[in-house]
Amino acid sequence: MNTSLTRNLPFWALLVLSVASAAVGVWLIAGQIGTMTAMLLDGTATNVEVYVGPSIVVVGAALLGAGAVGILLALVLAAAKTLLRASAPVVEPVDQGFESEADADADAAEVDGEDLSATTDAVVAGDVVPAGEPALTK
Repeated sequence: MNTSLTRNLPFWALLVLSVASAAVGVWLIAGQIGTMTAMLLDGTATNVEVYVGPSIVVVGAALLGAGAVGILLALVLAAAKTLLRASAPVVEPVDQGFESEADADADAAEVDGEDLSATTDAVVAGDVVPAGEPALTK
């Protein structure tokens, strides 16, 4: 399969989902850090901001990290695709059924590794060889 990367759906899915994951991670981190900082400095912080806030920041950091890894992987795939050359198509000669008489005689004289040249000569000459009896004993 030799498709370009711009028409590869899994590549674009990786890139879009990675950017979305990184964006959601940044949004969670920035929003929660801002809220925690403001509430702690005002002295109005509740248990939610103090105990749940850091957990939300950790989830946001994990999403940001996963998005960053996905974006880097997409860049590596794009670089690898540009560095690898497309393989040239292999053209094999087409056998059109033309073979010389010498090749046909050689094929007819040997079947399953047995030399049948004596039996084919007898049949070609018009002699009838009884079944099961070698041509040399006629």
